Amino acid sequence: MNPVVVVHGGGASNISKDRKERVRQGIVRAATVGYNILKEGGSAVDAVEGAVTVLEDDPEFNAGCGSVLNVNGEVEMDASIMNGKDLSSGAVSAVRCIANPIKLARLVMEKTPHCFLTDQGAAKFAADMGIPEVPEKQLITERNIKHLEKEKNEKSAQKTDQEKNLGTVGAVALDSEGNVAYATSTGGIVNKMAGRVGDTPCIGSGGYADNDIGAISTTGHGESILKVNLARLTLFHLEQGKTLEEAADSSLGYMKSKLKGLGGVILINTAGDWAVKWTSASMPWAAAKDGKLHSGIDLDETSIADLP
Repeated sequence: MNPVVVVHGGGASNISKDRKERVRQGIVRAATVGYNILKEGGSAVDAVEGAVTVLEDDPEFNAGCGSVLNVNGEVEMDASIMNGKDLSSGAVSAVRCIANPIKLARLVMEKTPHCFLTDQGAAKFAADMGIPEVPEKQLITERNIKHLEKEKNEKSAQKTDQEKNLGTVGAVALDSEGNVAYATSTGGIVNKMAGRVGDTPCIGSGGYADNDIGAISTTGHGESILKVNLARLTLFHLEQGKTLEEAADSSLGYMKSKLKGLGGVILINTAGDWAVKWTSASMPWAAAKDGKLHSGIDLDETSIADLP
């Protein structure tokens, strides 16, 4: 198999001009890292974890050190990962003071008999696994402090809940052995209640991977995604014989018509075909395959470059 990796930086209502180039560079860097892992013989799981780690470490994205703040001004993060080879999965929610929740999710998948750990249980497991704590202020950006203030002042009168805070990061990959995987990570939504968990750590909503079908990572309004099981729904359409684009359009269209929920998906099938689709205003994405890097942020805007 020719390896493929696709990454997204979250559905977005709008990305300011001054941020666009930094966002583009971040997403391209993540795809390149993931693709290089695959080219060097790494697994699909290695690739999605590597790509998402790059995005968690980039303050431009709502995950890891760029996470948005809850109602108390704190960072609570969610993440999940899945191996399509045997459906093994790992997820964490409401985790604090660690740099890379996706790495913790993978450890849950590989080192425990469970799929999902939360809050204090996840924190104790992280400590047991030797994952260092980082000071919370290391994860908080000036932009997100302002974002929270603005949100509290406006009380979101202008926008419905479904139209804002669509930030997540994610990756899907197919390795040379034909295995697929996904990873998704987020800081959640601005001004959320403490303890709120969205779709990102929920297998079947925030993502899914199965070697018999393909892999998907989602982004968007978490409550809407949870209600329709967006990831598994999209793969169900794929199983029914729809193309990647048709499957994505069907599930995103259903979520929008039923719940007014906006979002986006990246997906690949077992043949290595890939698609990116979204109903939010924009979604930064990049895909690497056959030595070429495809990327974009807004609809009808794709650039293609040779990979270094």
